[in-house]
Amino acid sequence: MGPYPLVAHVTATEDRAGAGLSRVLRGGVLNMAGAAVGAGLNLAVIVTITRAFSPETAGLLFSATSVFLIAATVAGAGAPDGLVYFITRLRVLGRAESVRRLLRVAMGPPVAAAGLLGVLMVLFAEPVARALATEDAETYLRLLAAFVPFAVMVDSALATTRAHHDMTATVLVDKVGRPLAQLALVAAVALSGSAGLLALAWAGPYLPAGVLAWFWLGRLLTRAAPAPRRGGAPAVTEAGTGTDAAPDTPDGLRSDGSVSPRVFWSFALPRAVAGVAQMGVQRGGVVLVALLSGLSGAAVFTAATRVMVLGQFGNQAVLSAAQPQFAEQLATGDHTGVRSLYQAGTAWLVCLTWPLYLSALVFAPQVMSLFGPGYAAGVTVLVVVCSGQLVGSALGMGDLILAMTGRSTLNLVNNVLALAANVLVCVALAPALGATGAAVALVVSVVVRKVLPLLQLRKRVVLHPFGDAVMLAAGSAVIWFAALPLLTVGLLGQVPVALAVSIAVGAVGHLATVWRLRGHLGLRLRS
Repeated sequence: MGPYPLVAHVTATEDRAGAGLSRVLRGGVLNMAGAAVGAGLNLAVIVTITRAFSPETAGLLFSATSVFLIAATVAGAGAPDGLVYFITRLRVLGRAESVRRLLRVAMGPPVAAAGLLGVLMVLFAEPVARALATEDAETYLRLLAAFVPFAVMVDSALATTRAHHDMTATVLVDKVGRPLAQLALVAAVALSGSAGLLALAWAGPYLPAGVLAWFWLGRLLTRAAPAPRRGGAPAVTEAGTGTDAAPDTPDGLRSDGSVSPRVFWSFALPRAVAGVAQMGVQRGGVVLVALLSGLSGAAVFTAATRVMVLGQFGNQAVLSAAQPQFAEQLATGDHTGVRSLYQAGTAWLVCLTWPLYLSALVFAPQVMSLFGPGYAAGVTVLVVVCSGQLVGSALGMGDLILAMTGRSTLNLVNNVLALAANVLVCVALAPALGATGAAVALVVSVVVRKVLPLLQLRKRVVLHPFGDAVMLAAGSAVIWFAALPLLTVGLLGQVPVALAVSIAVGAVGHLATVWRLRGHLGLRLRS
């Protein structure tokens, strides 16, 4: 056999990989645009609260909303990840008509669990209020309890749209619309001075967001429904794999193309525990600091970790776009594509997040002054958190790849270990160090969660984040957002002018560098 078939095969593989990267990049660009707006809106909500109300009131709201988000994650039962995982396979295998049946399987238990957890929040509101030594906690928790089902509905509906490579709904509904409504309502409450309505202002937008998300999904499913074909021939999906043959059993599909409840929940429930563990790491520190160090400490910790949350918007923009692509590549055994996307995705994460974390490190005093005069104690917390997030971004998204291989148990173990590390370190350090101890615990948990998947995947898909693309992205960020700002501070001091000049010049320089290196960074938007 001559070399041409092999050349043709390699070329086709490269073309598919390039098309996959381009599709992920386009989705990531859209998500990033929404994430940038959403990040600004969420920061504005926090700043409005910290400047309009006392640290005790702010800490109470942040603690109560942390309980709300943890409850919503528990109630979701891993359904969003299960929907992305199985819908992607249904579409690749030409079984898109089974998506509606899968939604019925996936939505009943989470909505019921959300209602139950809402009832539990109401019942335990009084004991929690006694533990926090404030009666307002009871009011906050009871108001928030009514909106837990709507948060669950939003997450599942938007996960389904992302499985269809539609990122617009996530951007408009969750990243822009909901935080914009929260900002408007919180600002109105701040003007009125009625702190008792803060919880309602924060949670209320979940109701219209849920309605809009499901309306959008209904229209998407109607458009995506396969057209009937003469003679009963199967419709060929965009993957071009329409077939009447029963799919492989590892995919968990029945011979008629449907997903059984047992198979779905056996995948989703371990992801649920993993998701709860992740949310516990992100939000549990706020609750622990409130209990161990007081509500003011919880407010300082929340304010200082806002930079981490801002960076997570960039992370989520890339992860949300990459998740279905990873699922398709792994479903077809395209490990070369997985490695290529992992390297490119890690470089994109560094390009997006390192400028934020490095700037916050250099200008930590000015960043914390944004929240008001009572938040200067958060400078050390901010430095610790940003240092950890630099490492986390550079390690990439091995945890996402591990989940998309279907190895839910390992993913679960990793996240539980990360949560355990977070709780143990926080309990050990927070009583003495307050918010700083919680920040150290947060960094430890991030490192645990990022390193373990890379070790566990080495026998199946060898991944390492420190390739040329990542080094180039990191080098650009360090030059423009660490070296240049430090030089500016040395010349001008820690003043707003130094911050403004550094950000402006650094942004232009970094964008120009990234554009110049776009080919090496996998940033070509090929169709």
